[in-house]
Amino acid sequence: MINTLIEHRKILIRVVMLRVLNMRKSIENLAGRKLTGGRKVASRGRRKYEIDRYPNEATIGTIDIIKRTVRGGNAKTAFKTADFANVTDPTSNKTVRSKLLRVTKNFANKDYERRGVISKGALIETEAGPARVTSRPGQNGVINAIAIK
Repeated sequence: MINTLIEHRKILIRVVMLRVLNMRKSIENLAGRKLTGGRKVASRGRRKYEIDRYPNEATIGTIDIIKRTVRGGNAKTAFKTADFANVTDPTSNKTVRSKLLRVTKNFANKDYERRGVISKGALIETEAGPARVTSRPGQNGVINAIAIK
């Protein structure tokens, strides 16, 4: 009985080791050590298309627009800071340019809420009343919002 338990345990260890060896890891995941105890080393660096940039987080302030060159030679205009938003009233279907007062809620990140970062889906307080952002200010260079009751 003890021999069968030992054999069963050996088989389980082999299966687990095979699963670990067959798992693919991304370039970033080099933390820790190999099963042999050796250090993990990346087989290559990052390609140009794999490199990220720091996110452009739009906040409330005087207008500051930045332009970035992106893949394919295209350009993205983005808000660094903004003080107005295009608020649409869904009942009357009228759009008004309204001054931003503050960010009340940001579901993307609690830290964004604390810092007053405007992203898609954020709830903002404007002169026209509360609104929900529908555009992507960090990438589009415009803040569009829908008024909420």
